[in-house]
Amino acid sequence: MDKQYTFSFLGCGNMGGALATAAAKGNPGMNIAVFDPMTEKADALANAYENVTVTDMADAAQNSAYLFIGVKPQMLASLFSQLSPLLPDDVTLVSMAAGTPIEAVEALAGKALPVIRIMPNIAVSVGKGVILYAANGQVGAESLSFFVSAMSGAGLLDEIPEDKIDAASAVSGCGPAFAYMFIEALADGGVECGLPRDKAQKYAAAMLSGAAEHVLATGIHPGALKDAVCSPGGTTIAGVHALEGKGFRGAAADAVCAAYEKTLKLKG
Repeated sequence: MDKQYTFSFLGCGNMGGALATAAAKGNPGMNIAVFDPMTEKADALANAYENVTVTDMADAAQNSAYLFIGVKPQMLASLFSQLSPLLPDDVTLVSMAAGTPIEAVEALAGKALPVIRIMPNIAVSVGKGVILYAANGQVGAESLSFFVSAMSGAGLLDEIPEDKIDAASAVSGCGPAFAYMFIEALADGGVECGLPRDKAQKYAAAMLSGAAEHVLATGIHPGALKDAVCSPGGTTIAGVHALEGKGFRGAAADAVCAAYEKTLKLKG
């Protein structure tokens, strides 16, 4: 690519910073630019990775192949009022704004540009994330393939029809918060049973990571895997019974549905 920067990131908050981290780690030979009004966030990334440069909005917009828009949905209009006049015809916009469809980004850009809509989760920073993506017709197959390959170090990338991306994000995007709560609760239980806090947290997190890998590696229904762990009259089935009595599965499903419904409200 003949651009000065392959990837640039406008906004280095929790998610923008995590994606920039994943890109920098996974592509050490790639020139990456970052910009954030809170300059300490951009500076921290540049100090951590030799291939990351702090720049301004105009430089990022005009000299990047892929421009990641990492601001909250309610800030998009304000950002694009400054950004749109700066955008060349050959930049690919990568939007991660929740509840914001590709057509809304196209309208804000004010011109026909390639747009990739992504919904990542926070675990991309450690290479174990999920990035859901959809693209408009302006994004060529080669360009999309390059994007997926370059971001593969972030974790699982999966293309999905745009009309399903909000529902999927309620699982993969919001899910880490639910998983962190589960890890914390398991660790609390371990502490109550006499484990030191650091040990309980380590065991809970490692267990959840391993269980997730087991599902992904085997493709076996999680209910069947659960049954395989539950010996007749054993300790695990007693714990499962306790979870069922507290409405564990219903609460988890309700959490996903609540997140999805909130996303729909963001769309207005």
